[in-house]
Amino acid sequence: MNLPGSTPLLHATGLRKTYQLGSRLVEVLRGVDLTVETGEFVALRGASGAGKSTLLHLLGGLDRPNHGEIHFRTQSLAALTDGELAKLRVAHVGHVFQAYHLLPELDALENVALPARVARLDAAEAERRARDLLTRVGLEHRLEHRPTELSGGEQQRVAIARALVNRPALILADEPTGNLDSQTGEEILNLLCELRTEHKATLVIATHDSRVAVRAPRVVELVDGALK
Repeated sequence: MNLPGSTPLLHATGLRKTYQLGSRLVEVLRGVDLTVETGEFVALRGASGAGKSTLLHLLGGLDRPNHGEIHFRTQSLAALTDGELAKLRVAHVGHVFQAYHLLPELDALENVALPARVARLDAAEAERRARDLLTRVGLEHRLEHRPTELSGGEQQRVAIARALVNRPALILADEPTGNLDSQTGEEILNLLCELRTEHKATLVIATHDSRVAVRAPRVVELVDGALK
């Protein structure tokens, strides 16, 4: 948690995002303001279609708003080129996607090590981190298995390990339990919370599941593209 008067990790003001669907303009976010302090665990709760994924993508620099500002610490994301934004993501943001987004041609170890290699980490150190994280998430026996050879829960564990391999300050998890049964979902949530504490990271989870939201010290509600 930040000290009084210090700079928050994320500060977003007036975020608006629209998409063109055929002849129709769809407004997904309608003036979102959100501040997330360093070390916080925040649940972003809302129904499907409320704009949760869109907001996470904007906060993590995967997309840009049509209007509004996002600051990561003191850095305005709008002031960064696409290349600079990509470097910020690699260095400071770990994304955990609902659909996992693992590369099918790579095994678990290679998938987890990939962001470290993109960050130009030494190959041996990238592999060491990947092995350590996969062991930490209970997959030390599945290092050479490709995504199609893993269960949904195992793929999500690989995705969490991949998100943490560069030791990011911010973890953004989009419905991390959404595709899992209740027991596996609980295990994944426990794992995220434990790793967040161990790595002293800030965690923002988008969810429509009340069982996930109740675990967060702070919950914000997104309804029809606006925070309530």
